[in-house]
Amino acid sequence: MINYKHLHYFFTVAKTGAINKAADRLHLTPQTLSGQIKVFEDRLGVELFSRNGRRLDLTQAGKLALSYADEIFQIGAELQEALGASPGARMMPFRVGISDAVPKEIAHQLLLPALGLDEPVKLICREDRLERLVAELSIHRLDMVLADKPMPSNVDVRGYSHPLGECGVAFFARRELAGKARGKFPDCLDGMPFLMPGEDSALRAPVLRWLEKQGISPRVVGEFDDSALMKSFGQAGAGVFPAPAVIANEITRRYQVALLGQTEDIRNRFFVITVERHVRHPAVQAVSAVAHTVLFKKGDNGRGKRTKTRTSG
Repeated sequence: MINYKHLHYFFTVAKTGAINKAADRLHLTPQTLSGQIKVFEDRLGVELFSRNGRRLDLTQAGKLALSYADEIFQIGAELQEALGASPGARMMPFRVGISDAVPKEIAHQLLLPALGLDEPVKLICREDRLERLVAELSIHRLDMVLADKPMPSNVDVRGYSHPLGECGVAFFARRELAGKARGKFPDCLDGMPFLMPGEDSALRAPVLRWLEKQGISPRVVGEFDDSALMKSFGQAGAGVFPAPAVIANEITRRYQVALLGQTEDIRNRFFVITVERHVRHPAVQAVSAVAHTVLFKKGDNGRGKRTKTRTSG
């Protein structure tokens, strides 16, 4: 069991970088503080600091310990703030990891209902690569992860992927660039500058297979793990970009781009990943409910017609 007083001593020394400064802040003598740090290191079985003249540098173990200490004391401050608030003002933290590949428009629509629960929620969003987010989830630093694919099978973490829904894929371009396209969709994509989802995106492989099957060879000018950055380049006219068809209207309005066409032959899927087999967290339940009843409601995701066409030029 970690001695949290020792953890606080370590945290203060790590932040100040010197025993004397930390001792002044903690109202201890430098000798006493040095002794307490040594006891803490002995208990952990690792060295947390290496001496560099008068300065103390963190070892690799020390850097890892500091990252955990930062999180622990941040959560402690949130707990104190929550308990110190009046009963009506207390808020439940809802920590969400969002994979880079998930469009911000979809994340926003899925998470917004969590802020309308009877029990007030403080939404804390963190964006990163899926593997890193799943690691954070496994040690309960996150309540859930939003992703465009199930939990990777090569990650040694116990977790569960809950499908939220799926939709087709649409293709967009700045209006000036769209005006240069020739023929009907999808033939109009041939030879066009194209912005491709990065290797972390579950959309990349299906888009490549679909283009090959259609006999279409766009000119790939960029690859993006971050879907928002890809749209920004598309908005600037750098190339055609794909996105979930379910948010096509929002994308054309927000980024002022034209819809070239869409297909249901490519399926864009979304998941909530949790450590629970059965979701019990009320905010996660709210996310799942809006996905199934509103955003990806059956019959509204274009399964009827396989490919929509558009004549360009």
